[in-house]
Amino acid sequence: MFKTPLGRFRIVAFLEGISFLLLGFTMILKYQYAMPRPNFVVGLAHGILFISYVFLLIRITVIYEWSFRKFALAFLASLLPFGTFVADKRLYTQ
Repeated sequence: MFKTPLGRFRIVAFLEGISFLLLGFTMILKYQYAMPRPNFVVGLAHGILFISYVFLLIRITVIYEWSFRKFALAFLASLLPFGTFVADKRLYTQ
């Protein structure tokens, strides 16, 4: 899976999806229990993974000559909870 650009992208997409879900959990810790540190750490990781996801998405779009529609759906998937997991099944497989 690490050997192809698409495989590396799928791994980053999975990690980005996990970080997005963890961010929701740490928001509860931050605002309900006054524990901001976990939210900061997970938020930082999520930000780095999101930026990596977008850069890799652009690279994958060029390498595999994806249509604008497929690019737009993959980008939209990164903005929705569980979106990257659904996109992995429907978009990222060749």
